[in-house]
Formats: sequence, C-alpha cells, structure tokens
Amino acid sequence: MKKRVRVIGIVLLIMLTFLPSVLFSRSVYADDSSEAADDVAGATGFTYSLNFPENQMEDNIGYYKLKMNKGQEQTITLTLSNPSAEKITVNIGLNGAVTNQNGVIEYGDSEIENDASLQFDFEDIVSGPETVDLAAGETKTVEIKIKMPETGTKGVIAGGIQLMKADQDGNVSNEGGSRIINQYAYIIGLLLQESDQDLTPDLKLNKVFAGQNNYRNAIFVDFSNVIPAFLNDMTVETQINAKGNEAVLYERKQTAMRMAPNSFIQFPISMNGESMVSGTYIANILVTSGDQKWAWKEEFEITQEDADKFNERDVGLVQEKGFNWQLIVMIVGAVLALGGVVYGLIVFLRKKQQKKEQAEKLARKKKKANGTKSKKRPLDE
Repeated sequence: MKKRVRVIGIVLLIMLTFLPSVLFSRSVYADDSSEAADDVAGATGFTYSLNFPENQMEDNIGYYKLKMNKGQEQTITLTLSNPSAEKITVNIGLNGAVTNQNGVIEYGDSEIENDASLQFDFEDIVSGPETVDLAAGETKTVEIKIKMPETGTKGVIAGGIQLMKADQDGNVSNEGGSRIINQYAYIIGLLLQESDQDLTPDLKLNKVFAGQNNYRNAIFVDFSNVIPAFLNDMTVETQINAKGNEAVLYERKQTAMRMAPNSFIQFPISMNGESMVSGTYIANILVTSGDQKWAWKEEFEITQEDADKFNERDVGLVQEKGFNWQLIVMIVGAVLALGGVVYGLIVFLRKKQQKKEQAEKLARKKKKANGTKSKKRPLDE
C-alpha cells in the first residue's frame, strides 16, 4: 500500500518580490473582460484591482510603492470582486518581506523569522481586516491602514498583502501515492519609504553551523542584510575544509540571488550524501553584488553529538554500523530454543509411534496364538 502524504502547496499567482528594476507582475483588474482574467478568477475564485493614491511613486506597476512622511497615517484601498454564483470568503494576510535559503524574497505567509537588524516590523505599521465576505457577484473595497513610525526611518519598509480564498482544502489531487492540496493566492507588494535616497546594502556574517536540508546533511552559512535596502544580483561562493587541511571537502556557488531589506539568509552547502564527521572546520565565503564584495573566513565546530544525531536522521545516508552483539545473542538463543522445541517434538512423536507399533505387534502375536489353539482342539477329542 502506498504511503499517503498530505502536502499543502501554495501557488502564488502574483509574486511581487523584487526592486522596481526586476519586478514582475500580472494584476487582474475588476473591469478586465479577457479570458485570462476569467481563468485566474476560476483558480482563485475572485479578482482584485489596486487603487493607487496620490503618493504612489511609480505608475503602471502592479504593486504599491508609496512615499510617506514620519508619523503619517494613511488608508489605501484595493477592490475585490466575486464573479461566481456562490458566496466566498477571502483571507487577507499582511507579511513583512523575508529571504529564503535560495535567495528568493518572500512576501507571503512564511515561517522565516525577522532579522535582528529590523527596526520597524511591517506588521506593526500596516493593518487591515483578516477576512472579507463576498456575496455572489459582489464587489467590495478593502481598506489597508498605514501608520509610519514617529521617529522617521531611512530606506525601505517592505511587505506584502496576501489574498487567498478560504476553505481550499477541497482542491485535492493524488500523485504517486501522495495527497496534494493546491491553494491559490495573490501576493501584492507594498513598499514604504520617506525619501528617494538609495541606501547601499551591507552584509554581516552571523554564524556557520551544521544541520540538515530536506533531511540530508548540510552546512549552513547564516548572514544578514543589515540595511533597509534591497540587495540584487547577489552571488554566493562557499568552500568548506577541515582545519589544518587545505583540501576542499564541500563547495557551492549560486548566482542571481536577492535579499530583502533587513533580512537574513541561511545558505545551505550539501555534504553530498556523506556522513557528518565531528571536528573543526573552516568556511571560506565570498558574496558579491555588482561592485560590492564581502569575504569571510569562519572557523566552526561539529560536535560528536551533532554528527551522530544528523547521521541518524539523514534519509539518504547508508549507515555502516558495527555488529549488534546483543541482537545476535538474542537471535541465536531464539534459534536454539526453537531447535530444542522441534527436537523434543520429534522425539515425542517418534516414541509415540514406537509404542503404537509395539502395541500392534503384540496384538498380532496374541491373535495368531489364539488361532493356533482353536485348530488343535478337535484332535484332542
């Protein structure tokens, strides 16, 4: 029987996660009558349009980019439409921008924590309703409230508005014995800044440590973009060697990565299916973005406890374990005990058969003796 695994896949139809120069979007507006708009509405169950305020910094883009003042309060709106014949509920999520381990900026719901350098949390500045009910054919305006910090801020406060139809657990497909629930959502970028001044990103190395990536042994390089500015076109190169030995054990290079303002990344380097070995190691790290360059040489340790723990959990690792003498003794004892039972049963059955044969033989002798006496009796008369 195939193992059934429940997997929730969120398909982000609109992904607004980059700086204007690299942003891509596809907004679906309420007055769109194209087949494409109908198709997207069919997937999500609704459509939306953005209502740009006067302080929108750029036109003809599919996300909000607002120029604000310190302490300013403002309400922006977007319009939701339900073209279906049934009532629906739209869940609304407000999320700060973070960076995942692949160097992709996420504006949707994420388990990635905020970086320690983040001064103003997007979720503390932007607020709105958690849900909106739309009757069949209904259109509603949703208000999103913004309150900028009183102290003022430099750079960009970045986040996203996630729109998702509620109760999508019915979108189930079965593939290869796995049960997959497909969920569809729109992600709308919301960038807030008080000036047009461009800040220069700066990186800080946090730590290098051993762990697992998708249940396989790996080493992670953890570093942060500590400036409220986007970092684009980032390349990360890493090499790992044992302390005192220049031979490269593991390495990885990845290009075209990005980081959100005041976010961190945990960049994984695979151990190529090898067992993790305790000891002291050196990580040589080079990060480049345009003319900017950051180079670190970091010493780190893998303890025996961690090595044993991760090797035991590595799903792709072929373990080479020694003999388990306790188990062997138990197996041998069980085999001997079973052999003794079988031998005793054979002896018992054999003796029982011998007794039966002896009894039958004695019965035949008696019968033969009685028959001889009966034939001789007339001669005696």
